[in-house]
Amino acid sequence: MRKTSLFLLGAGAGALFALLAIQPRILIGAPAEAAGSDTYRQLNLFGDIFEHVRAQYVEKPDDAKLVESAINGMLTSLDPHSAFLDAKNFRDMQTQTRGEFGGLGIEVTMEEGVVKVVSPMDGTPAARAGVQPNDLITHLDNEPVKGLTLEQAVEKMRGPVNSSIQLRISRKGVEKPVEVKIVREIISIKNVRARVEGGDVGYLRVTSFQGERTLEQLKAGVADVNRDVPADKLKGYIVDLRNNGGGLLDQAIAVADAFLERGEIVSTRGRNPEDTQRHNARPGDITNGKPLIVLINGGSASASEIVAGALQDHKRATILGSRSFGKGSVQTVIPIGSFGALKLTTARYFTPAGRSIQAKGISPDIELVQDLPDELKGKVETRGESSLRGHLKNGDKEEEQAGSPAYVPPDPKDDKQLALALDLLRGVQRNSAFPPNPKGAIPN
Repeated sequence: MRKTSLFLLGAGAGALFALLAIQPRILIGAPAEAAGSDTYRQLNLFGDIFEHVRAQYVEKPDDAKLVESAINGMLTSLDPHSAFLDAKNFRDMQTQTRGEFGGLGIEVTMEEGVVKVVSPMDGTPAARAGVQPNDLITHLDNEPVKGLTLEQAVEKMRGPVNSSIQLRISRKGVEKPVEVKIVREIISIKNVRARVEGGDVGYLRVTSFQGERTLEQLKAGVADVNRDVPADKLKGYIVDLRNNGGGLLDQAIAVADAFLERGEIVSTRGRNPEDTQRHNARPGDITNGKPLIVLINGGSASASEIVAGALQDHKRATILGSRSFGKGSVQTVIPIGSFGALKLTTARYFTPAGRSIQAKGISPDIELVQDLPDELKGKVETRGESSLRGHLKNGDKEEEQAGSPAYVPPDPKDDKQLALALDLLRGVQRNSAFPPNPKGAIPN
């Protein structure tokens, strides 16, 4: 039977878990080298230790957990992104990559042990049922939320389409709990949000590349801007990739391609030279050549860095903000029967100019670090790939770089990176890096 593998890129920025690169294909590579006698002796050692643990540990261990832990120990010793996905986690990953699931349609977080609604998504069952921002969900099907992790609570809210769930909500200003029954529907992940800034600039916020409709949503966002702003009044576009931890490789390539007329977008290079793959742009720019500024920060990783790197190398966009995370390796997800899947680092990726961003990140053309509010100073850790234990080295002689802050003010009025981008597009401020000089672009 033919085996199918999935190419992924992942990010490890705090809570960021980015899956990047889904392409069904057979894993290409040289056959594994024959194991030598020393290797077999080591495997015998593992078997001996396994039997001692089973027979003599103070409590009877779970054999399956012992084997899974041993597998994970082997993989995590390689790098921070290789891992074993059990059957449930593999299913969850597949749900994420499809970009659709049976659910309610609410963005949530955890606050003081209960689920807090950030916002209901437009047109979803939660929105129609009257769920409001800042609602506190205390019970799910009459079971208390307290004691559950956020992931466990979200798992309970997802389920088969047309099945129902009862929410008990505590709402500010309402004395009695609000009881809401919601029927689950197919929820499509909204990766792109578009708006017009000041009547003359298109703002495209790409929150992730997970799901298979990112390009479709980007095109819809550009169409919305073009409908609201006449072409002669449109100063340009801002593509906001801040805190975007990654997603599907084909969507990252497609988004970069949407702004490029020609040239390489990204290459992936494995252990064997024959495994190198190059992805090129096709003619057609959805913005018709309008000026472009891309915002990045320390939370921009993997797929975001592919897009930013391609647009930077081709001088199609000016990159503004702070250094990105630096996640430049490729993971291949290989299904392992009914047990789950193996997520294994198999390659590094490179920008069109041949730059590896692994443990270094994308350096912006215009560096501007966002100010932290006083209450977050000293509490927000700046981390990049280079800070992760066991990370892959960059692969060239350039020095590795740390990450940068991943803070974005909730109120756009306090967002100085966004403000500078708007001023540059409107000509209020000038900078030698904007617009980028096409003479400095790599040859196509």
